[in-house]
Amino acid sequence: MSRRHGDRWLVPPGTAVDLAKHDPRDTSGAPGGERATRKAADELAEPMAELQERLYAESAQSLLIVLQALDAGGKDGTIKHVFRGLNPQGVHVTSFKQPTPHDLAHDFLWRVHGAAPDRGLIGIFNRSHYEDVLVARVRRLVPEPVWRARYRHINDFEVLLAQDARTRIVKIYLHISRDEQAERLRRRLERPDKRWKFNPGDLEERARWDDYLAAYEEALARTSTGDAPWFVVPADHKWFRDWAVSRIVVEALEDMDPQYPEPAADLDGLTVT
Repeated sequence: MSRRHGDRWLVPPGTAVDLAKHDPRDTSGAPGGERATRKAADELAEPMAELQERLYAESAQSLLIVLQALDAGGKDGTIKHVFRGLNPQGVHVTSFKQPTPHDLAHDFLWRVHGAAPDRGLIGIFNRSHYEDVLVARVRRLVPEPVWRARYRHINDFEVLLAQDARTRIVKIYLHISRDEQAERLRRRLERPDKRWKFNPGDLEERARWDDYLAAYEEALARTSTGDAPWFVVPADHKWFRDWAVSRIVVEALEDMDPQYPEPAADLDGLTVT
């Protein structure tokens, strides 16, 4: 089988991750410059929609897309642009905010399992269960033995989804540079249509940049598996990010190869008058 575009961003299972070796501004592999790449991303909308329709009709398997990034990393923009051509009936987006007291009364995966997509659907996680080995680690919300044990719990959970629920899992880390994050946060402060997104707490989190990178490196290395691989997508250029994520998603759906089901009844000889 020929090498797929998405393989260039894959984190091979069992390998160490050094994000310093991943250039957030890299655009290698793109079909051309910005204009050509935007056009190529737009052209991927049609096969993505057709594959989604087959997935929905088949109703035998599902696709879960996990999006993670540092603050201002582009999760919202990716969802808005990459998935805009899909049938909303077949897509469910879950944005994981700070856990509620009710969430905290359960295990950390309780609220996540309930958001897993039904068969036939595409589920998109805007942040995810990975916050519980990232934020929990950096902010010291739980003791180290607790968050370290969660790597195994996450891997087991994702195997359950993949093998029992027939859920294809694609996890994408949108990799931006510190300079690009600063520019995006400045725009949030300066533009009236962006100020609603600015959270003063983002500056506190930005001060922990190195700690978050270290947390991501270990999480990516410990949880990129054959059943649930991670992809590190360079995301400083939004046009490249959108094309890369589109390619990864289309290739995952092509591998799933959903098929229209046979009708429940014999339709031969029937006519509509």
